Amino acid sequence: MPNSPLGVLQAILADPTNPEVVRALVAPDATYVSLNHDNPELKRIMPWAGTQTGPDAVSGTYARVGRYWRNDGFVVEDTFEGENRAAVFGRFTYRSATLDRAVTSPFAILARVRNGQVVFMQFMEDTFGTAQTFRSGGTATFRADPDGGEVSV
Repeated sequence: MPNSPLGVLQAILADPTNPEVVRALVAPDATYVSLNHDNPELKRIMPWAGTQTGPDAVSGTYARVGRYWRNDGFVVEDTFEGENRAAVFGRFTYRSATLDRAVTSPFAILARVRNGQVVFMQFMEDTFGTAQTFRSGGTATFRADPDGGEVSV
């Protein structure tokens, strides 16, 4: 069993769909934030999005992601750790199972660890980009620039 915060996080990432591994490394009452705290619209596209509790939230999320996308590459580019926390940064390329569309997205994972177990974990990615791999039609119109017009994608 790893004993440093970064070692715990790396062990989870090495086998994130294995419930036994994840249960050993994630506290039963751990908070897992996937992509955002609470976004009902995104949850309709990516049902694992939001805040969940416990090891099954972690392993279940990675299992579902594996059903929705094929992992064409997951590259860790940097890590750091402190006394009770660790972070991993990198990029991944996922290809949607439904439409065979690929995206490369940066990611960031923060974990807080106590007594060799994750008590808080947050996974962030470019959700606009990853959701686009499931887009099957239509346009969306946005107005972001206060001095500009609308943009349709």
